[in-house]
Amino acid sequence: MSPILIKTIQFFLSLSLLIVLHELGHFIPAKIFKTRVEKFYLFFDIKFSLFKKKIGETVYGIGWLPLGGYVKIAGMIDESMDTAQMAEEPKPWEFRSKPAWQRLIIMLGGVTVNFILAVIIYIGMAYSYGDQYIPMDSLKDGIWVREKNIGDELGVQTGDHIVAIDGEEVENFDSLLGEIINGNTMTIERDGTIIEKDIPVDFIATLLEDEDKIRFISPRLPFIVGGIPDESANKDSGLKVQDQIVGIGDQRITYFDEAKPVIESYTNQKVNLTVSRDGREEQIPVVISDSATIGISIGSLPFDKMEEMGYFRLETRKYTFTESIPAGIDKGVTTLTSYAKQLKKIFNPETGAYKGVGGFAAIGGMFPDTWNWPIFWSTTAFISIILAFMNILPIPALDGGHVTFLLYEMVTGRKPSDKFLEFAQMIGFFLLIALLLFANGNDIYKWLVK
Repeated sequence: MSPILIKTIQFFLSLSLLIVLHELGHFIPAKIFKTRVEKFYLFFDIKFSLFKKKIGETVYGIGWLPLGGYVKIAGMIDESMDTAQMAEEPKPWEFRSKPAWQRLIIMLGGVTVNFILAVIIYIGMAYSYGDQYIPMDSLKDGIWVREKNIGDELGVQTGDHIVAIDGEEVENFDSLLGEIINGNTMTIERDGTIIEKDIPVDFIATLLEDEDKIRFISPRLPFIVGGIPDESANKDSGLKVQDQIVGIGDQRITYFDEAKPVIESYTNQKVNLTVSRDGREEQIPVVISDSATIGISIGSLPFDKMEEMGYFRLETRKYTFTESIPAGIDKGVTTLTSYAKQLKKIFNPETGAYKGVGGFAAIGGMFPDTWNWPIFWSTTAFISIILAFMNILPIPALDGGHVTFLLYEMVTGRKPSDKFLEFAQMIGFFLLIALLLFANGNDIYKWLVK
């Protein structure tokens, strides 16, 4: 099965699950409050449906346009813009005839289910897999800045210890990039000196210039031979895949990032490499090219092997079922908070974060090209958080727009007129179409400039 097909299947499986559960969040309280639901659809059925069946008073179906889904609740001004129904006298089973607090619960149902679903997934993942991470204090010789130009923009160097972001200690290397993206200030220890730096306001834009280099920071790693191409001048040198290079000439090296300046000093020369192989060290003579390369690809070792070699420490936190509940809730709240910070930067033109807004291709790209259940569920939970947050924004045509008008009604005792709600719904619809075009246009632009 091709990688693209695997990504596509995961994308539609995740999206379908999230849409159905979101709409159930509206459907169930509507039925509890005896409100008639005329349609329950996965995807939109403009002009025709792929499938539909009426059960009781509700038509259940699958549309052909995978931009979301909907429930059509009787007596409600929604995306269906059914003004004919609204012109009639209100019926007892209609949404508009229900008390404001019931209507509020119905409208909040979708985002509530999305957040609860994410928390349930995080609870399940904590219980099933636990958390494995690299503690920052185990990087005894600091970080490796793989992309120097990005590191220079941020103001970090290989060997730095990033101590804190916005005054909060960084404990987990796996969360470092996200904290930098969302942060404003950074505390660095460099050669025993504490340095305070401002994170550039447009640093996100710097990362988005080349998304292949977005993981520009790494733990410092060993120099491992990954492969020796047939066209390499050193293909018959005696080097083997998985050899660890620990010396170049008379210079010992511990980390891959130490190799480049040493290799450059031997340009167009022969030099002995000291390699560690099966617990022994051997001398391998090689030729350094005029471009200061050995002519090999770089390999890696399993994390547990690098832990044994002392490059960093891996910690695994296992949770009992009882412990996994607060861990899952905390993960859900932390993810929601982090996403809210990122969205705030998107609305600030100075950050350039709007360049990273993506549509369906970007969402689909979040899934791996091989089937991996932990990554699938983690990605689904994250998208569920996004749907919850985006839907609660006070934009007409979204759940948050309806909630805003309901809160206004509950506070003032005055209900907005149907004409106003229709107008607001139309404006919200056009805003969403514009956002959809912008996000997917960004995807197309990134694809064209690659």
